[in-house]
Formats: sequence, structure tokens, C-alpha cells
Amino acid sequence: MDRVIEKKKWPPKKIITIVVVVAIVALIAASYYFTSGKSKLNVDEERITISEVTKGSFQEFIPVNGVVLPLTSIYLDASEGGRVEEKFVEDGSVLKKGQPILRLSNTDLLMTMMSQQNTVYNTLTQMQINTNAAQQNTVSKLNQMADVESMFQEAERVYLMDKQLFEQKVIGVQEFKKAQNDYNYYSRKKKLTQQILQQDSVSRAQQTEQDKRSYKGSQEALNMMRQKVNDLIVKSPIEGQLTSLDAEIGQTKRQGDRLGQIDVLSGFKVRVDIDEHYISRIYSGLKGDFTFADKMYKLKISKVFTQVVNGRFQVDMQFDGIVPKGIRRGQTLQIRLTLSDEKQVVRLPRGGFYQQTGGNWIFKVSSNGNVAYKTDIQLGSQNPDYYEVLQGLKPGDKVITSNYENYGTMQELVLKK
Repeated sequence: MDRVIEKKKWPPKKIITIVVVVAIVALIAASYYFTSGKSKLNVDEERITISEVTKGSFQEFIPVNGVVLPLTSIYLDASEGGRVEEKFVEDGSVLKKGQPILRLSNTDLLMTMMSQQNTVYNTLTQMQINTNAAQQNTVSKLNQMADVESMFQEAERVYLMDKQLFEQKVIGVQEFKKAQNDYNYYSRKKKLTQQILQQDSVSRAQQTEQDKRSYKGSQEALNMMRQKVNDLIVKSPIEGQLTSLDAEIGQTKRQGDRLGQIDVLSGFKVRVDIDEHYISRIYSGLKGDFTFADKMYKLKISKVFTQVVNGRFQVDMQFDGIVPKGIRRGQTLQIRLTLSDEKQVVRLPRGGFYQQTGGNWIFKVSSNGNVAYKTDIQLGSQNPDYYEVLQGLKPGDKVITSNYENYGTMQELVLKK
């Protein structure tokens, strides 16, 4: 008798094992497919930018902003502190050299000048007193000299006469010796008086010279104080336009405070801020250009300030040729500063692709326009319009230059019309 054989069923655990193995195999296969083959992505052509690689003129330049400044400016600082009492002109006025601008008052300075005046007067008075005393002393010495001279002459006369009488034995030795002693005494006294008179003359000359120096020093100090008082009236040092005047009636200014500046109206320059990234490539003589009133004008770097502040440094540029009419101080100019000479190169329009690729690769469109594939490239110099292509592309090639943010690791882009 036949026996019915029951069909064996797979246990659930075995089924789960098989499913896991199949999933792993499928995952490995998919991974192999996507890593060994080319990953693709469909892209709407209307949402991307396709640019053509061309050969043409290329010049490396950077756009910068510059502010028009006077060619020469003189700063006005307070030589002496004081209170603003009067303003003779207003900001923006065109001044002549020496024209008063404002007047300060300083009571302490005036008191010091008056004290110095008294010192000068006292010095002059003392000088006159010393001169009179010296003159009187000299007169007294001269009178003494005259008396001694007279006595010497009388003693000499008596001595010579008694000498002859003594030799003739008319007078005795005692009388001759007295005459001889008197002569010798007045002879020595005459010499001594002459020395005293000579010393007095030297001393008087020294005293006079010292008095003159003292008077001159005090007079110079007074003149200096007078100049300081005169400096309380601030005047224009040159001919030009007054700008940035910072002074109001009643305001107190300290010595050295900035009051304003005078701009010489003989010409202009342009002060330009540049990113520190370019500091090694900027030097005097580099040229730039800008458009003003629909005309192109040229500039040239005349001075480079190498100090970096907040990641930027400054240069001064002067007009190279014609200066535009109607330009004014404080205007901002958009300048194209050239960093290289113009040359013929293979060039690629700038675009957002550079942010993701760093200029190392790009999506190049196939000849039929249906696919764009990843291509290695090498870029050189750049300007706001183009990159210089060193290798990887040739004129006529079309590439995608828009942003690659959504493309991830895609190797090909399928372009949908």
C-alpha cells in the first residue's frame, strides 16, 4: 500500500538567511556597477549654462574702487590750545595764503607773555644800571691814573734834578735818597694803576657782553611768546580750499588738535584699496583705467603703502594723460587695475563650476550635444571675465560653467532638451 509523502517546507530561519544573502549580492553588484561604470544624471539643459571655449585677447586685471583726493593736502593743527572765539570763513571756502580762518583765546598764554615782557624790561633796566656803574667806575679809575701820572712826573723831575746836584755834591745823600725813593714809588704805582685800568676795561667789556646776551635771550623768549599769541589766529599756510573744518564757537581746542585741512586745487590723485592677496604683485608704474561720463581715462600707480590693515592695503594712483572734467574730491571710481600685458590665449568664461572643482576638471559637452562628461583641465591666470586654459580644452569646445553643487560624484550628465 502506497504512503503519501508530505512535502517538506523551508523553515522561516532558512528563508531569512537566503533573503539576506541575495540582498548582499545585489548590493555588491550595484556597488560594482556604480563604481566601475560611469554614474549618470539627467539634467535639464535650460537650467544650466553652456559656454564655448575660445581663443582671444586676455589680460589679467582686478576690479578695485578708488576715492578721488587732492594731489596735495595740508593739515591744520592747533599750534596752541584755546577757546574758539571767532570764525572768519566756513568749510569749503577757497583761501589765499595767510588768510585768517579762526581765532582762539588763551588767558594763560597772554599772562605768560606779559610776564615775559616784564622780564625783558627788567633785564634792560639792569643792563642800563650796570652800564652806568661801569662808566662811573672807569671815570674814577681814569682820575686816579691822572693823579698818579702827575705825581710820577713830579717825582721824576725832582729825582733827575737831585741826581745832578748830588753828583756835583751840592746836596747830601739823604736828600738824594728821598728823591730816588719817591721816583721809584710813583713809577711802581703808575704801572699798577695802568694794570688796574686795563683790567677794568676787560671786565667792563665782559659785563657788557653778558648783559647783551641776557637781554637777547629774554627778547627772543618774548618774541616766541608773541608768536604763540599770534598763532591763536589760525591762518591758511597755502592757497587752496578749506575742507573738514572742525571748530565751533565756544569749543575748546587742545594743542595739536586737528582743525581741518587745506586742499591744493592744482590736481587730483586716487587712493585705492586692494586685497592683501595681491600685495606681492603691486608696484609703482602699474596702470589701470576707468570710465567717467562715457569716456575711458587712464591711471598709473605712483605710490604703494605696504602696511596691511584689515586684510587690505592702499596705493595712490595719478592720472596718466587727460584728467576728466567735472571730477570732484570724494568721488568713488570703479577701476580696472591691470596685472599683466595683453596676450592671445585659450580662454574659458568664468562661472560657478570653479567653486566645486577648483579649476581641476569640468563637464565637457559631447559633439552631438546630448552628453557632458567629466574632463580634467588646468587653468592659469584669471580676470573677472575669463580663465586662461593651459591644457584639457581647445577652442570650440563647449563646457558647462554653471554651479555643480547638485552633481555630487557624477561622471556624466545626460542633457535633456
